[in-house]
Amino acid sequence: MARGGTGRGRRALVRVAVVVRAGAAPLWWWGVVAAAAGLVPPGLTGRRIGLYGGVLLYALAAALTAYARRARYRAGQAGAVRAARDDILRDRAVTVRAWRRGHRWWLALAVLAALGSAFAAPAAGGLVLAGCGTGLWLKARWLGRAERRAEALYWLPADRLGGRGGGPVSRTTEGWATTGTGAGDAAPGGARRR
Repeated sequence: MARGGTGRGRRALVRVAVVVRAGAAPLWWWGVVAAAAGLVPPGLTGRRIGLYGGVLLYALAAALTAYARRARYRAGQAGAVRAARDDILRDRAVTVRAWRRGHRWWLALAVLAALGSAFAAPAAGGLVLAGCGTGLWLKARWLGRAERRAEALYWLPADRLGGRGGGPVSRTTEGWATTGTGAGDAAPGGARRR
């Protein structure tokens, strides 16, 4: 594998699609739980209006999350360089664990906010969370299609996961790297390899 840069040093790399996909399942499941629990209080709007409004908000949240920042993702793909021979490719499970550990408090606050919103509009807040999870899953699928077209997998430095790094496309798209489609233990789109 050709080196993509000089003087860069050895880096740990994580898959972009895995990072995106890491939040999909917890957001969706906790959103469903919060929506179900949110049907217990009648709320200010009543259960029927809250549920119908929640379904609309679910679709809106899924669409916004799926399409948000796609231009930055494309810029990251366009600027990606070949990973260096001595770069370390982090396993899918390790990446997912690290992302979820770093975002657990945000998820907890989002679930509490969704439960609290049930007193105004039953189930709506939980369905918004579930919609965000669906949107992340759709975005990971979109990335998978891009990886298949390019016949390359997209990676970024692991230190972008925590602290102020924020994620794959927060503030900057620099540092993306590519490998062949057989690298790592995750398929295009970030799912487990079969």
